[in-house]
Amino acid sequence: MTKPWRAAPKAALSSPLTLIVAAVTSLLACFLGTAAVLQASAAGGATVKYQTGITCPDSYGPMFGKGNMPVQDIPAVTGAIQRHAAAHGFGTPIVGQFTNVLRGTEFNGDPHYKIRLGFRDQAGLDNLTLQQGTRAPGLWLGNVVADAEHIGVGTKPSLQGVPLPPVTGIYRDLLDPPPRWWCSQQSGAVIDRLVDDPIDSIVFATDRKTFDDTIKAIGLPTMQYFHVSFYEPPPTTLSAAEDLLRRSQGLVADVRADLTAQGLGSLIAADVPMFQRSVQISRQARDNVFVSILPLALISVLVGCAGLGTVALQWYQRRHAQLRLLAARGSGPAALGGLAVAELGLPILLGGAAGAVAARLLLGVYGPPGAPDPAAELRAVGVAAGTLVVSLVLLALVVAVRVHREFELGRVRRGGKRVRLLAYFPWELATAGMAWLGWTRLAHYGTTSRLGNPLPQVDPLALTYPVFVVLTVGLLTARLAWLALHASHRARFWSRPALQLAIRRLAGARAPVTGVLVIGTLAIGTLATGIGIANGQEAALDTKSAIFVGSNARLDTDSPIGMGQVAMPASLAGNSTVVGELTGTGSVVLVIDPATFARGAAVEHVPGDDLAGLLEKISRPDPRGTPVIRVGHTAKQNAKLPEDLPDAVVAGDLPVFPMIGTSPGYVVSRTVLSHAQLDGIPKWSVLTTAPMAEATAALRAAGVFIPSRISRESALDGLPFFVVSWTFSFVALLGAVLGVVAILALLVAVEVRRRQNALAGALVLRMGMRPRTLLASHLMELGALSGLAIVVGVVCGVSVAGLSVPRFDPATFLAPRSELPDPLPFVLTVVVIGVAVVALAGWIAVRSVRTARTAELIRA
Repeated sequence: MTKPWRAAPKAALSSPLTLIVAAVTSLLACFLGTAAVLQASAAGGATVKYQTGITCPDSYGPMFGKGNMPVQDIPAVTGAIQRHAAAHGFGTPIVGQFTNVLRGTEFNGDPHYKIRLGFRDQAGLDNLTLQQGTRAPGLWLGNVVADAEHIGVGTKPSLQGVPLPPVTGIYRDLLDPPPRWWCSQQSGAVIDRLVDDPIDSIVFATDRKTFDDTIKAIGLPTMQYFHVSFYEPPPTTLSAAEDLLRRSQGLVADVRADLTAQGLGSLIAADVPMFQRSVQISRQARDNVFVSILPLALISVLVGCAGLGTVALQWYQRRHAQLRLLAARGSGPAALGGLAVAELGLPILLGGAAGAVAARLLLGVYGPPGAPDPAAELRAVGVAAGTLVVSLVLLALVVAVRVHREFELGRVRRGGKRVRLLAYFPWELATAGMAWLGWTRLAHYGTTSRLGNPLPQVDPLALTYPVFVVLTVGLLTARLAWLALHASHRARFWSRPALQLAIRRLAGARAPVTGVLVIGTLAIGTLATGIGIANGQEAALDTKSAIFVGSNARLDTDSPIGMGQVAMPASLAGNSTVVGELTGTGSVVLVIDPATFARGAAVEHVPGDDLAGLLEKISRPDPRGTPVIRVGHTAKQNAKLPEDLPDAVVAGDLPVFPMIGTSPGYVVSRTVLSHAQLDGIPKWSVLTTAPMAEATAALRAAGVFIPSRISRESALDGLPFFVVSWTFSFVALLGAVLGVVAILALLVAVEVRRRQNALAGALVLRMGMRPRTLLASHLMELGALSGLAIVVGVVCGVSVAGLSVPRFDPATFLAPRSELPDPLPFVLTVVVIGVAVVALAGWIAVRSVRTARTAELIRA
């Protein structure tokens, strides 16, 4: 190997700017390619995490169960499961058994108790709270009955004359909703005292022998509830969930085969239906996100590779004399292409490796809240490696082709006309056509989504619509800027020399200026679109669930608390309100308490600034009828109210209201209704900002009857909203990367023109211009470029996001429609960053004048 190739890495240091540009371009290309793979895989992991959070913890693996299970067949079933569990990687199965209601159970001489006897293996007692007694063999009785009937430890119950084991402990009753460990056993282990469950207590046996002996003594032929499951660690990645599903299916198949061989094949139902569906949904979420971001990822990587091709051309021009000499000495195109790789290959490799590592380390910042699969991480490494290989090959190929054409064929490609033709070609028409095609698809986005399908169908073209709109606007802006700069020689502002010099500098660098303008506009517009749509979907989920529920939690009750016969518990008094509901005339009528409504309901999602004033208006009696707030008014809505209430007198209109949504309805104050009218309201609800469990416990302690309840967490399936948000978070990432590219391009453009700026600056200073005026001139030049990119990018991005957010709404059947969040914080952030970049670039430009040496000015 000859000396130029050996010395190439050191020779590269003579142009540090080229090294930096090559490394950063490679870093960004590998970052985006790697991030696309990791983003999709993390979406699958986040979906698995979401699904494990809404299913019972023993539902991740196989489940075996049967109602009215014959007691005599239980050993055969549990034995088959235990024999095959270890072979598929499962631990000891947890067996749960609960009897029918045992009527006529006697405690302290009273034979009228109704109990259910139960037992659950291993950690059953560990997940009960013992209040009195010990874990000695016997029975544990619930505290509600024990306290109310004064049944203590040591009591010896009986069932229709058959002695039962003594009570050795008093535990705290499992009430609805139970702890997660008991989630799958709710039918057998939980007494729902809120709906007047006829069972007095669930009585647990402390050990299997006690339970089996008791069942044998009383002669029960069947178990009403029989359930076998496994408590496996929740999977954190989609591959782990798929592995768990495969092992579960294998165990189910082996157990069925074993029982069939014993003639008991139809004895028990065995399946993994709950988590099997969760895995399917997780796969779909991963595929949806991947398909959605794939076109953008490919475009981003190709643009990065094209950038490296531009770096190769710049290197060729800088090394032209050396390449001519080496070609004259017999070096071929391939060898000279290899020289480019030898000189720039190391920074490209280091930049690409740094990009891939950064994509993995920052996944938690830009990606979904899930872990990627190990296989996906390997694929991401493969994508980064492939991008680097393509980059190096492209680098060598560009140089080799130029060497071949110039030094071997003896001609230089005259590309001026072609370049001008490409510049004049209306690319914005092509991108506008793609944007229009995306819009037509976006108009029907998600229409195939139904309640049975948790995720909307994905159309990649619909998802690329916002990006193509921003790109079209950016290209159109750049074309207009190009024409304006072309005609700028007619500008005469010599009375304002700072402005005139700024215009001339812009006109003298039209190509870099338009390039920076396109990249900056696309970066800001894409960032605004991605952030707007992603945050809009999360805000929509928050708003829709709040309006649907009415607050953080809604607990339906009966008239005692609505009529004030039962006081609101002290723990809920400061954050809750009572709402009555009437129907029957086509309009929903809510009867509210104006004094407490604002602190208990989700009023922050009600549009309008004078809700307090409206509540005050409807609190004053009106001789013409019932003062109301009218909600969701339509032409068909009449003023007649149900329950013989006087006709409505409208005090104000609102488009949306908690619990009513946007449906036609009225809001009435309870202060204008009589006691008899309040007594006729059939349904009352407690709206509270407190957590559901806390509100349930407080109302239960007050003896309030609660037939149903709902919370914001369980009201809606948030996954469809999250998938759209995860998709456009990648669009926002693309915008952020383009923003970095735009900033670097602006700073590099200033640095490239350092000698020109130094010479021109020195001349104008010698001619009498003050340094402050020179700085103002550079700030005008850079500020005009950055300001135009910011204004166009923000206006376009925010507008496109505002049009797109409602159309990406996965739950259009539920009001209100998705809306764009307040863009002011984003706009202020972009303006602050823009001002800082312009100030830095202006300082660099002026500094080049002050630090230039005389010899450098002479060479320039």
